[in-house]
Amino acid sequence: MLTKIDFYYFSPTGGTKKAGEMFCDGLSQNVKALDLGKKDVEVEEPKSDLIVAAAPVFGGRIPAIAAEKLRALNGEGKKAVTLAVYGTRAYEDALLEMNQILEERGFQIVASAALIARHSIVPEVGEGRPDEKDQEEIRGFARDVLEKLEKDVKGSVKVPGNYPYKDGMSTGVSPVSLENCNSCGTCEKVCPTEAVHVENGKVVNAPEKCILCMACVYACPRQARVLPQPLQENMNQKLGVLKSVRRENEFFL
Repeated sequence: MLTKIDFYYFSPTGGTKKAGEMFCDGLSQNVKALDLGKKDVEVEEPKSDLIVAAAPVFGGRIPAIAAEKLRALNGEGKKAVTLAVYGTRAYEDALLEMNQILEERGFQIVASAALIARHSIVPEVGEGRPDEKDQEEIRGFARDVLEKLEKDVKGSVKVPGNYPYKDGMSTGVSPVSLENCNSCGTCEKVCPTEAVHVENGKVVNAPEKCILCMACVYACPRQARVLPQPLQENMNQKLGVLKSVRRENEFFL
């Protein structure tokens, strides 16, 4: 086990954090978690020799806000493990993007993984993931990483993906509030991109800033935040075929 590690994560609905914690717990009993989704908070520089960076996959890429904060890190003389967490569809360029960002910042990538979690927009896809089988696989991956670190194996980690990356996801829509909304401000508090705020007792949306991370939907104590019905129906139809698919985790060393 390592003495300590720094765990950087962006996890609006909790799936990425859960999968990342499973992995980190297999590496060290001293894990410092740093949330990349916090607004107006500068990213702390890593104090450990190894960091774990975890981000969800949105449309085949990692969210721009997570990429921006990872670019603020100084990785000279440090190593990194990257985790792209996705809801069964595909992770496309996400791992490659994360690896290239951290390599440009001086980190040595020692391992990467594409892990499955519940889909944030269509939660029936990947429902219950990561589960016990996933945990066993992720802990096994952690043991493999520890062995690689102990042997000090050199060489780059090759992951799937293409550069130039595919275009980032852009929808121009955002979740909306239902009539039972009491303007408590929870949605404003958890939104990482300032795409929603309370003004004069009413919730105001800024769709041009929304990345459909679904943080506001999952955090609303009254379940009063939802996607516009046409978009939700479209996503249900598009991803419905994946409800019975069990995509496997992928590991790269």
